[in-house]
Parts: sequence; C-alpha cells; structure tokens
Amino acid sequence: MSLRFGKYEGIGNDFLVVDAPNESALGPEDAQRLCDRHYGVGGDGVLLSAPPVTPGAHGRMVVLNSDGSRPEGCGNGLRCVALSLARKTGLPRTELVIDTDAGPRTALVEMRGHTADVTVSMGKASREGEVKATLRGEELTFQRISMGNPHAIVFDVPCSEAELDELGPRLSKSLAQGTNVEFVRATGPATFDVLVWERGVGRTLACGTGAAAVAALAAITDRAPYDAPITLRLPGGPLSLTVRREDLAVTLRGPARFVFSGEVPEP
Repeated sequence: MSLRFGKYEGIGNDFLVVDAPNESALGPEDAQRLCDRHYGVGGDGVLLSAPPVTPGAHGRMVVLNSDGSRPEGCGNGLRCVALSLARKTGLPRTELVIDTDAGPRTALVEMRGHTADVTVSMGKASREGEVKATLRGEELTFQRISMGNPHAIVFDVPCSEAELDELGPRLSKSLAQGTNVEFVRATGPATFDVLVWERGVGRTLACGTGAAAVAALAAITDRAPYDAPITLRLPGGPLSLTVRREDLAVTLRGPARFVFSGEVPEP
C-alpha cells in the first residue's frame, strides 16, 4: 500500500496535503517521517484534509507539525488546503468553509493555474499579557497575542536568524503551552518585516497565524490602521492583512501553490 499526497506551499511554508478519512489517519511519527527533508518528502508539516464536522462546511484541516505536534491553527496551511479543495471543483473562483482546531474558517480561492490568491478568515485576536526573555544580555518584553494558537511578539529589536534559532525554543519552553515567536521591524506606513520561529517547526519562511497576530498587535498599538490593508513581509514573501476594529477579527490574503503530487510507501 502507498500513501498519496499533494505538495503545496504558501510563501515558502511547505506542506504535504493528504486526503484523509478522519483526523487519526496519520499520527505524529508519520508526520515526522514524511516531513524529514533528507529521508522523507520534506515539509514544514502534514495537513490532513478530512471530512467536515460543522454543518455547511466543505472540509476539515488537521495540522501535524514536522515534529509531530498538533497546533491549533495554520494560516498558510489553511490556504493550501483551500486550494486543494478548490482544485477538485474545477471552478476559477470558489468560496469554502473549512473546519480547524481553532474553529470554522472561511476561504475565497481565486485560481491562476496551479497557483491561487486565497483570502481566509483567521479568527479573532486576543491579548494574553506579556512574557520576558533576554537577548544579548538585555531583557526584552514580548507581547502575547492568541490567534487560537499562541504568539510572543516584539517590535523594532534587531535579531539575527542565529539569535532567533536560540531564543525561540528557549522562550517557548518558558510557557506551559509554548509559543511562536515574532521579531517585527516597521519599514513604512502599515508595512512590516517579520522574522518568525514556529513552535513545533523552528524558524520558517512564513507563518500565517503569526502574521495575523502581528497585524492585530500593530493595530492595537497604533502602529497600523484598523480596517485597512497591512503589509507584512516574511522571508518567503508578502501577505496582506486587515484587522477589524470592532472585534479584532483578522482577514489574510496571500498566495498558495500546488507544487507536485506523489506517493510514498506506508510503513
């Protein structure tokens, strides 16, 4: 027997999308094996595209990180699953509702060949206090934002990739549920560069929920406007986000791309 998958990416955040009969079709060890970039297919995570659980939904996304852990949400993964579902319709424009561990999310998929522009609802941001960590002997205060999953964000503090590789896991381990970590630098009006370390994955080219958390905090702290586009530039590319003033609901727009399909032998 073999396992078929589709390889997708959203601004460099790459995933194996697997049509699955249920959420337990693959386990943590399967995700680790498949995501290994030397002995497996390679990816930041496995996305199970399973039947929906909410009336009216079109599918369900279950995320397994490359270390086998299961995060509550994944914005770039959501766009990839939406594209996978939309490709089956053959339609150039598809509106979907996709169940996630953080709740149902809407997606609008506008096809461009094997690539699509995908607009997704990311849910509502909420502030969850502060956490401190040291960098180069200086104590930094990170603002904690939840997008259904946890983020710790600091603005306008220089940080190299090597420093983030060391600080990210250290800061995450200091919190009971762990956290993603984002260093953000303002580069223009409502424009920011973001360097991100993801819980369960490590430093990545992009993080959709991290982008949503950063946009929300930027609006909350008057660094960016509500109800207007905010551009976040991650190592893998840019995303456009909007934060609604009344309830901190975040909408994200960005690309998703089908790369290839394949199959691997099941263990």
